[in-house]
Amino acid sequence: MAAPELEIIVDDPTAPDAASPAITDSAAVEIVVSLALLALAVTFGFDNWRTGIGWDTAGPEAGTFPFYLALILSAASLYGLVTALRARRRHRETFVTRAQLRRVMAVFVPTLLFCLATQFLGLYVASFLLISGFMRLVGRIAWWKSLLTALVFTAAMFVTFDIAFDVIMPKGPLEAAFGY
Repeated sequence: MAAPELEIIVDDPTAPDAASPAITDSAAVEIVVSLALLALAVTFGFDNWRTGIGWDTAGPEAGTFPFYLALILSAASLYGLVTALRARRRHRETFVTRAQLRRVMAVFVPTLLFCLATQFLGLYVASFLLISGFMRLVGRIAWWKSLLTALVFTAAMFVTFDIAFDVIMPKGPLEAAFGY
């Protein structure tokens, strides 16, 4: 006698609300990305054209191959733009809802702040703040566990990179106070 198949349903209490309103549709995002890539391709193409795209006595000039790559990227961007414009008329598929965007921003904003903080505080202090902040605010883990984990991890990074491998990492005022 065969055993019936069991279906396990796991509900995520932190999952975004399914009834959250849409922020934008997929076609709009595709249009913006295609336009951004087209602008990048035009910039690269112009810069490499200025560098030189012809042939001299030693062979192709420095901008020849990058210029043709920029042409290929331009063509692909135009194709994507036309495809997205045609698809937008037919159907609208939600790209991101308000709740989903909020979750993405909960990761993006601290990561951006980490990059900025690294310039002023150094890699290790910024990493400590990022790890402890993520664990506490996003993971809802106790402060003492968050701080201890961040301290152990950044100390291990410091020992590994600065002491064991002697790799130059961005330093801040705290490292300078300790003579590093």
